[in-house]
Amino acid sequence: MKRLKLGMVGGGTGAFIGAVHRIAARIDDRFELVAGALSSNPETAKQSAKELNIKEDRAYTSYTQMVEQESQREDGINAVAIVTPNFLHYPIAKSFLAAGINVICDKPMTCTLEEALSLQEIAQQSGCIFVLTHNYSAYPLVRQAKQLVTDGALGPLRLVQVEYVQDWLSTATELEGNKQAEWRSDPKRNGPGGCLGDIATHAFNLASFISGLKLNQVSADLNTFVEGRKLDDNVNAMLRFEKNVKGMLWSSQVAPGNENGLRIRIYGEKAGIEWAQENPNQLLFSPLGGAKQIITRAGATYTGAPHLVRTPGGHPEGYLEGFANIYYEAADLILAQLAGENTMQLQQASLLPGTQEGVEGLRFIEAVIASSEQDGKWIAMEPVHE
Repeated sequence: MKRLKLGMVGGGTGAFIGAVHRIAARIDDRFELVAGALSSNPETAKQSAKELNIKEDRAYTSYTQMVEQESQREDGINAVAIVTPNFLHYPIAKSFLAAGINVICDKPMTCTLEEALSLQEIAQQSGCIFVLTHNYSAYPLVRQAKQLVTDGALGPLRLVQVEYVQDWLSTATELEGNKQAEWRSDPKRNGPGGCLGDIATHAFNLASFISGLKLNQVSADLNTFVEGRKLDDNVNAMLRFEKNVKGMLWSSQVAPGNENGLRIRIYGEKAGIEWAQENPNQLLFSPLGGAKQIITRAGATYTGAPHLVRTPGGHPEGYLEGFANIYYEAADLILAQLAGENTMQLQQASLLPGTQEGVEGLRFIEAVIASSEQDGKWIAMEPVHE
């Protein structure tokens, strides 16, 4: 099969997430990186493109130049991956969608809810595919956990507990030359939520994805423990979902001893499930009054989609493969688009995160901030437009 042509904005020398996207896009050999505006610094952009074997005539020094030229080429890109700091997601995605180019965007979708709603409308009007890389939703056993909930194996749900805990910002790393910490601690580049926007949105998305529930209300307390930091580094939130389901969310980047502690527990009347990102190839299923079961990725009790699994049971898969599953399914949508199929309907029927998840993430961020500013007052989430 001919590889799809991928472009990238951001992700040049010294960037972290760009390399993750490039590896993920190539794992299943369905994409080839052929164009890029890899840095806002023209010299860095050119050098980064050279290092990635991008031809000189497709090594752009701005995303506007890239949109203009790629949209006019007969062999133009099929999709663009946006891996810049958050404040650039909206203008870049808007430009590519307006030019009829599909978008694969890192999260959060935008910095504000107003931008998210605008981009959702632009994407719908463009007819283009828009994929948001909430990669944890594409882990094989996360998909199986969702299926267990959907099939009623847990019975009516009661409780959702989710946490995402790190320690890498326990000191003022942003003042010590750490590029990733610098922009994530800057409200102008990151948006209004620090830890909230960076990783609490992943926890919220995971809870919503597996449970299938909409969040109705939130009561939250945001903290900034590191002196002088401009954004939050710790989030505590109580959650009220639809169907009278209760929840708790804790997210922190100042919890020593935690590297990437994303963990979720969901309990229903009949059973509970538990999954942890640092041990992603096991899902615990605990029926009430019965023995706890360990479901393993690619094991005898795995019932998920075959394309989500690439190696035999017992061989660990995780972070990169989660991103790769997003790209694999995005490739399916793009190929369907090229074949003239209705990709909007196909995406809605898929498990791929898109603009709806992006809007919900920004609603969550704004509701948490509003609640914290009002000393934990319960704040209603605005109705989500289907």
